[in-house]
Amino acid sequence: MNQDILFADLQTWDSERKAVCFPAQQAGALIRCWVSLAWLENQAGSSLSDEAAILTAFAEYRFDLEEMAESLIEEEAFNAAGDIELG
Repeated sequence: MNQDILFADLQTWDSERKAVCFPAQQAGALIRCWVSLAWLENQAGSSLSDEAAILTAFAEYRFDLEEMAESLIEEEAFNAAGDIELG
C-alpha cells in the first residue's frame, strides 16, 4: 500500500447520490472517494435498504475499496469535481 495516500476511518452515506463517501489524503489534499450503492449491493449479493446495512457492507469491503481508490488516485482518474468514483 502506498503510504503517500492515507484513508481516514470515516464514511458517510449520501442518500441523494446513493453512494458512500470516504476521504483519502494525498500530499495534504483531501480527496473524496465514492462507492455506489449498486456496487455494494452487488458485492453483498442482496438489497441494502437502510443506512446501517449500507455502512456495514461498506465496512466489510473497505480494504478492497481503499485499494481500488488508491489505484485510481495514482492514475489521476478524477471526475470533473476532483473526486474518485468506484462502481
